[in-house]
Amino acid sequence: MELDLKKLEVRVEELIRACAQLKDENHSLRSQQDSLMAERADLIEKTELAKSRVEGIITRLKSMEEES
Repeated sequence: MELDLKKLEVRVEELIRACAQLKDENHSLRSQQDSLMAERADLIEKTELAKSRVEGIITRLKSMEEES
């Protein structure tokens, strides 16, 4: 009986440590996800700006071609 209780105590302590580790890992992953989502939003914005500039250049080139 005493041995079973000791085994249970050890197992509970292991589970507590595992929960703490998973909590830390979850926090780290959420932070990483937030960072990646911000980076993604920045890249989307830069892509849209580049697309707009290229479209403007194409429009100007076409108008120059039509003037010639």
